[in-house]
Amino acid sequence: MKTQQPIAWVAADLQAGNTSSVELIQAALARIADITGEGPRAFTRVYAEAVDQAAEQDRRRARGEVASFLAGIPISIKDLFDVAGETTLAGSKVLVGYPSAVRDAEVVARLKQAGAIIIGKTNMTEFAFSGLGLNPHYGTPRNPWDRERGRIPGGSSSGAVVSVTDGMAVAAIGTDTGGSVRIPAALCGLVGFKPTAARVPQAGVLPLSRTLDSVGPIAPSVACCAALDAVLVGEETEELQPVPLAALTFAAPQRYVLDGMDTQVATAFEHAKSRLAAADARIVEIAFAEVEEIPDINAKGGFTAVEAWAWHKELIDARGELYDPRVLTRILRGTDISAEDLATLRQRRADLILRAQQVTAQFDALLMPTVPIVAPELAPLVADDDAYYRTNLLVLRNPSIANFLDRCALSLPCNQPGQPPVGLMLMGEHGADRRLLGIGLAVEKVLHQFVSH
Repeated sequence: MKTQQPIAWVAADLQAGNTSSVELIQAALARIADITGEGPRAFTRVYAEAVDQAAEQDRRRARGEVASFLAGIPISIKDLFDVAGETTLAGSKVLVGYPSAVRDAEVVARLKQAGAIIIGKTNMTEFAFSGLGLNPHYGTPRNPWDRERGRIPGGSSSGAVVSVTDGMAVAAIGTDTGGSVRIPAALCGLVGFKPTAARVPQAGVLPLSRTLDSVGPIAPSVACCAALDAVLVGEETEELQPVPLAALTFAAPQRYVLDGMDTQVATAFEHAKSRLAAADARIVEIAFAEVEEIPDINAKGGFTAVEAWAWHKELIDARGELYDPRVLTRILRGTDISAEDLATLRQRRADLILRAQQVTAQFDALLMPTVPIVAPELAPLVADDDAYYRTNLLVLRNPSIANFLDRCALSLPCNQPGQPPVGLMLMGEHGADRRLLGIGLAVEKVLHQFVSH
């Protein structure tokens, strides 16, 4: 697995003249084009014109005109974000030939304004409707861990994470409806941040569930995610400071989120907690039984099914045969949800959010494994529908809590060197995004020397 350079290091190399934006982009494009690598499966569109854009950033830098720390740095974007003049495919064949976007998505415009070079659009689970990352249309990029055997990258932002692990982009922008940024980050050894949903504008982002969707980064470090978050939000990018661990109290739920946990994840999670305790953080075990209600509340498919069905209905009528059957099956669950069901769903969610806040308000963040298993092999999931759906539910379970409760959450690596990637998830309160990132900086520092990226 390749060691990734944080954005700040790359920006410093550019500023010192140790490299150029053109060199960075050419190297990224070469990795994407390498047919022996994952590039052909990680990207659905590649921008050759990025070289010319990089040359312009180099000229501006020579004149002292540097738009931001992102200037001249290759960033990938998930194939859900509109780019003017292109059809947004969302990892599908269904939308091929449909009208092009008239303007860039707001987050794409903000990245370009910051001087970032968009290297390409990354592959994904079709229409973002799975946490595993499989795509029967464009292929599935393989996890950098145990690549010869072939393991899932996690999804739905599958190409996004592999674009970073394999040096095809310095960082990636994805979406997260039930863990689609944090799951691949956890399974592939990177950091993924899911902001409070309303924090980042979603104009020009093809939706899965407007109620649950959020836009966030996958990157080599918490500092990278914090800096990218500021750009996506439109805030000043001042350096974020770690929150002292000795002042913090974490809650570690003991029910539900630990069910089905494999030995490797359990070992990494216990080790992470022991490191935090050794740094004088206080960890309190709690039940947090409230989250056990989520499966029952979502028993008919939840917001994702009903809102996806509303968006896809006409497309399914016209081109249903072109859908990934496993994605189509999940969308069609929305046909069984009535207006009364949806009203009840909203009411039960609001009630659960309120009760959950009452339980966790006294804590600085919650601690849990991002995903309770390490990345499984790809081939058995391709071959067996039951294994696919069972594994998908298990992988989505923990990260989807943050989406349902409308909170921010961060996944960072907590495995020891030589062990498969495991993610530690920190979950904050609604709107406490920058504080959670500051906590993440401190946690990362404690874990860093023990983590294999």
